[in-house]
Amino acid sequence: VQLQASGGGSVQPGGSLRLSCVVSGSSLDSHSFGWFRQVPGKEREWVSVLASSDGSTLYRPSVKGRFTVSKNSADNTVYLQMSGLKPEDTAVYYCAAALPLLMATNPSYYEYWGRGTLVTVSS
Repeated sequence: VQLQASGGGSVQPGGSLRLSCVVSGSSLDSHSFGWFRQVPGKEREWVSVLASSDGSTLYRPSVKGRFTVSKNSADNTVYLQMSGLKPEDTAVYYCAAALPLLMATNPSYYEYWGRGTLVTVSS
């Protein structure tokens, strides 16, 4: 299973970005997916989790109401729509895949990881 994240960039506070995670080598229904982010010198933290089996979602409290995770089975892609971006959202964002019924926020439960994509929020 390979994951390829993209869509990062530089935006002003209040702006929006949509991250994409293209999944190859497996169908979306075979995994749960997580979005994580990491700032240099800090631990990787979870942002959102999507259970492909039933579409259940989890959001980190600081992003709830601003971020939305979704999937498109037609193109085997998981998305993270981010709006109302804040400077504290600046990080490298990663997508990851875990067992299908696992709604994990601990990155150690995720077996497959994509390369990160940098999101910078600054005025």
